[in-house]
Amino acid sequence: MEQKSNKERLYTLVVFSENLMGILARIVTIITRRHINIESLNTSVSSMQGIHRYTIVVRLSEERIRKLTAQIDKQVDVLKTFYYTNDEVVYQEIALYKIPAKTFYEGNTTESLVRKHNARVLTIEPEYIVIEKTGHYNETEALLEDLRPFGVYEFVRSGRVVIVKEMERLNNYLASIEAGEVGN
Repeated sequence: MEQKSNKERLYTLVVFSENLMGILARIVTIITRRHINIESLNTSVSSMQGIHRYTIVVRLSEERIRKLTAQIDKQVDVLKTFYYTNDEVVYQEIALYKIPAKTFYEGNTTESLVRKHNARVLTIEPEYIVIEKTGHYNETEALLEDLRPFGVYEFVRSGRVVIVKEMERLNNYLASIEAGEVGN
């Protein structure tokens, strides 16, 4: 069992805080000071008004993710931090690809790739076409590799967007604080 706990895997950290300047910088500093690479980062409002949500993907052992979560939770303006495995969340990324327009006009190979990967064309301009693909990292990466022979002018992928499979734990946590069940 000891060996299993040292195995690194992807974890998704979900950090809730007030939307105040500097919190993201402090969170990133905590992570990078420990020589942890951030695989993906996304920030947005949360379902609760006035509360901001940071979604951070890192590759760590379970022991290290627990310690990292505890360190982030110590920040004054952080309400609560949770971590999840890929099995505990529903997640997606979005990728945009800018490719030469001539590849669409010179046969249907590029069009077939778009269909094969369940992507969609967002815009067609005289010089380029922009394609959108939503999915997991390996799916957006597969389309990128298939498009490379045709030329890719630009490529960008978003950070991971996550919904937790269980009901959002922040609500329960905040309710327990109000009830006096959890100390600061």
